[in-house]
Amino acid sequence: MNAAKPQTPLRRRRDPTTEPIWVRWLLILVAVGYLLAMLVLPTASVFIGAFAKGIAAYLSAISDKDALAAVRLTLLVAAISVPLNVVFGLAAAWAIAKFEFRGKSLLITLIDLPFSVSPVISGLIYVLLYSVHGWFGPTLEALGVKVMFSATGIVLATIFVTFPFVARELIPLMQEQGTDEEQAAISLGANGIQTFFRVTLPNVTWGLLYGVLLCNARAMGEFGAVSVVSGHIRGLTNTMPLHIELLYNEYDFVGAFAVASLLAMLALVTLALKSLLEWRYADRLAGGARH
Repeated sequence: MNAAKPQTPLRRRRDPTTEPIWVRWLLILVAVGYLLAMLVLPTASVFIGAFAKGIAAYLSAISDKDALAAVRLTLLVAAISVPLNVVFGLAAAWAIAKFEFRGKSLLITLIDLPFSVSPVISGLIYVLLYSVHGWFGPTLEALGVKVMFSATGIVLATIFVTFPFVARELIPLMQEQGTDEEQAAISLGANGIQTFFRVTLPNVTWGLLYGVLLCNARAMGEFGAVSVVSGHIRGLTNTMPLHIELLYNEYDFVGAFAVASLLAMLALVTLALKSLLEWRYADRLAGGARH
């Protein structure tokens, strides 16, 4: 009878994702250092520059009539362009994710177009179309409609550069959800509008809000396309980014940083809302998985 061979203790496997502690700390330090250099310090410098001459100078800069006009125009442009992009994004995402039709790939390509075209180029496109010497400019001038160097042109340019955000946020979400719930609703007698508002829209609420936040942030911070079509008319067609550039070129550094701090605060609020939506959306998905 053969003696049983002594069992060799199993060698403990090393987790391939586990690195020595010094490597992990090095990676953390590199990441934190990069964030400090590229994000935190520049943001802090904006507020330091804004309050360099005291709170009185800061309040005077942001209460200047031209600064207030820039703030109003920025909010107006965002208030017009974002809802229009929401309507387009919902319609495009619903069509692409829920239906099959000819030209679907072309529509997706067109939605992605602003991501691949420079904002300055998109602004020049509107100049070629709607300026006095453009394709439609003379006709519009004869009708008394002014597009270039007005709020209308700024809104059009802003819509162009921001319209992918809502659609691109909703398309993969709707595709992942499929069409089972919509088909069940239709089989129970619901029409298309009822199905959209009672089934499709509630399922994408958090994704829609996330896309709206991204779209709004880009609309308020857009510079390139707006710079081309605005005409830089002080107090009339200058948005906040354009007004900041104007003040900086005039060596009014406190004024430029003061208005920039307003944009920075809007960005921080957007970031906080974005984090909140991500947390709520992840919590909702986890709750749905438990049920």
